[in-house]
Amino acid sequence: MDPFKRVPLGRTKLTVSQLGMGSAALGWLYAGVDEAQALATLRRYFELGGAFVDTAPLYGRGLAETRVGKALSGVPRDSYTLSSKVGWAVYADTPMDAGDSSEPLPKPAYDPSYDGALRIVEGSLKRLGLERIDILLIHDPEDCIDESLRGTYRALDRLRSEGVIGALGAGMNYSKQLARLAREGDFDCFLLAGRYTLLDQDALGELLPLCEQKGIAVYVGGPFNSGILANPYSIQATFNYEPATREWVERAQQIDAVCKRHGVSLQAAAIQFPLGHPAVLSVVTGARSVAELEQNVAAFQTDLPADLWAELKHAGLLLAEAPVP
Repeated sequence: MDPFKRVPLGRTKLTVSQLGMGSAALGWLYAGVDEAQALATLRRYFELGGAFVDTAPLYGRGLAETRVGKALSGVPRDSYTLSSKVGWAVYADTPMDAGDSSEPLPKPAYDPSYDGALRIVEGSLKRLGLERIDILLIHDPEDCIDESLRGTYRALDRLRSEGVIGALGAGMNYSKQLARLAREGDFDCFLLAGRYTLLDQDALGELLPLCEQKGIAVYVGGPFNSGILANPYSIQATFNYEPATREWVERAQQIDAVCKRHGVSLQAAAIQFPLGHPAVLSVVTGARSVAELEQNVAAFQTDLPADLWAELKHAGLLLAEAPVP
């Protein structure tokens, strides 16, 4: 599978790479990363042919956006598609995390208001050093969907109608709440994190068929379920950004055993699986280093036998109705 093939973003005029580059790990996810390493990782993604970067003000309270902006400096603006998010109260003057040199600052408050959305976008543009952001997502609105529809959604819809942004979407870890947004708003795309993976196909029942029906493009984040599908044997294995329970660890290890029998890595199966669904057009992975990025690219390019998916379904480790690459 070609990680850098450009595909249309649903009904919009935008295109994205099948393998996107996430930046949460470069903005204080779990631990800090020094700036030189972060910039080298981002720049290597572009050197390899990548053209789709996802970021957010929340990641390091602006740190990830600042680093993405530095890495993009000098890259032709029309050669890539950039996705960022709106919701968490990180404005132009909000104190930023200090990379790898200290503990992260407390999580910011949430601001779903119309004016707040415009202030948050203003801060993002300043940190990124750009005049436009291609895709803006309502970030983690699961606890205040009504307020976000009245505030953030209206602000972003205005920016879309004025041509300031190319696509309006939402991003979160909850498929049922995204399905509600799909029914109640006019969305171009969703970033679904962790709910359509080799380990968790929660979105298959309602959200993905609804997106396919309504023409909403989906890009999947967290294909390794925040770590467990990268290494299910680690004593620090995480699932959904928390320590993994024994049940999830055992299931991930069983999937890994099937992959080994077919001579492929668990990472390769995990990173490619979401693209089997017709509503999913890109998989966004994070990387803390050039080495991790290149591992992800190699996993994406691995040829996977059809018998792998058949055995996973036969063993009850993958839903029988799940479409596969």
